Amino acid sequence: MIEAAYAHRRIDLMSWTTYRDRLAEDPVIFLPVGALEQHGPHLPMGCDAILAEAMAARVADELDGLQLPALRYGYKSQARSGGGQIFPGTTSLDGATLTAMVRDILREVVRHGARRVVIVNGHVENQWFLTEGIDLALRELAHAGTSMKVVRCEYWNYTPQSVLESMFEGAFPGVDLEHAALLETSMMLALHPQLVELAALPEDAPGAFPGHDVYPQDGRGVPASGVLAPARAASAEKGVTLIESTVAAMVKALRCEFVL
Repeated sequence: MIEAAYAHRRIDLMSWTTYRDRLAEDPVIFLPVGALEQHGPHLPMGCDAILAEAMAARVADELDGLQLPALRYGYKSQARSGGGQIFPGTTSLDGATLTAMVRDILREVVRHGARRVVIVNGHVENQWFLTEGIDLALRELAHAGTSMKVVRCEYWNYTPQSVLESMFEGAFPGVDLEHAALLETSMMLALHPQLVELAALPEDAPGAFPGHDVYPQDGRGVPASGVLAPARAASAEKGVTLIESTVAAMVKALRCEFVL
């Protein structure tokens, strides 16, 4: 989703001449990647891409970077981190497809003249296929004598532990079980409350999974709603705290990484 405050960072909203002129400043290019995946009865299925895009936009704004439009499809949903492929609407890519898309985008960005890219991931299952796409692109560029620096990050890894602990009455259940739960719901309430159906918040118990996975996926251990942990304590205020603290940590880390 395009937020008006950050629209001037969006490459897809620029003319090619404006983009060319900005590239002369050697900006960091941000590529958000999400998924189209069920997020319970109360959140939109595009949640992963919406959140990755929002986080990338805010960090790009702080670093005077540019933002590519998000990849809105991701690797196959898994039961213990996304509920799995059993839900209507979850529309996923093969790993090779996602890998090839990332590789191709990086090659194109280099062709444009960019040399610094940050891939902001919003979907747990994407991680290794993003890594493979980066690796293949860098391998080809090295053979061609061209250099590029790419950072791949999951935005939730930057959220300070103290902030996470303040969100929960008990222990933080972990990123996997937080699918469509308190954290994502709070962030969506802060960003796009009109897309959150609070009346539809489920009351299911947390997901409970064996130590192994079974294929074809059968939904074993997944709550009927697809929400893997309780979300009732979510609030816009918590969402603002999560977003602001995470963005601040990302900005600090990337300033250091790119010597900005």
